[in-house]
Amino acid sequence: MADTEFVNAPASVRRARILELLATAGFVKVAELSPVFGVSEVTIRSDLDSLESEGRLDRVHGGAVTSTSSRRTEPAFEEALGSLWDEKLRIAAHAAALVSSGDSVIIDVGTTAAALARALVDRAELHDVVVITNGLKIALELESALPRFTVIVTGGTLRALQHSLVNPMADGLFDTLHADIAFIGCNGVDVEHGITNINLPEAEIKRRMLGAATRRIVLADGSKIGQVHLGRVSPVAGIDSVITGSSARATPLAGLREAGLEVIRVEG
Repeated sequence: MADTEFVNAPASVRRARILELLATAGFVKVAELSPVFGVSEVTIRSDLDSLESEGRLDRVHGGAVTSTSSRRTEPAFEEALGSLWDEKLRIAAHAAALVSSGDSVIIDVGTTAAALARALVDRAELHDVVVITNGLKIALELESALPRFTVIVTGGTLRALQHSLVNPMADGLFDTLHADIAFIGCNGVDVEHGITNINLPEAEIKRRMLGAATRRIVLADGSKIGQVHLGRVSPVAGIDSVITGSSARATPLAGLREAGLEVIRVEG
């Protein structure tokens, strides 16, 4: 049965949807995709061939599977600390400057988020700030700011790699609150495929965080710009700005700006 949203859609839109379906199932069939998009099997084969040439998937008989190159492993929090740390500190300092006394702020997990927490603590003039987080590392970084800050931890199931709390139970809190700003981390920012993350349970929580905030900001060091990963968090239109660093490549940054996204590149 055709998906009316994608019938007669441009090839770029159709291919993005194919990647989303592949991310969910791990395998897609030409014979099943053809009626979904209302196009011929020849067209679907052409789509899959094009995506394979970009390294987005691997062709197999009758369809495609997730590409070997895209099956990237998730680094542990401690391993990621050594990657572009100075750049992450600059991104965090810029993000912290956007917070005012009395604000309610959602802070995601990750090393840049941890740097943001430290930068907020260092702003001694800040008071009456409420921070909601699903990161145990983030909460501990903020502890020294009590009672100037109120720190709310989501609860949920603990993931060891990022010391994060995920479903079941982690997203229920976001149905009951609305924050001024959400600072979200990710593994990829791409103009076509949006904000993506390696880990699917964390991607789900990030989506809920974005939905619970007035201002939605992605913190992404330069290595994340132009990358695409398994779990889709949001299209580019679903966020307000990206704060990145000097290592970000110019071409994908230009594409994001052309799409209407505010891109803040914090130079070293």
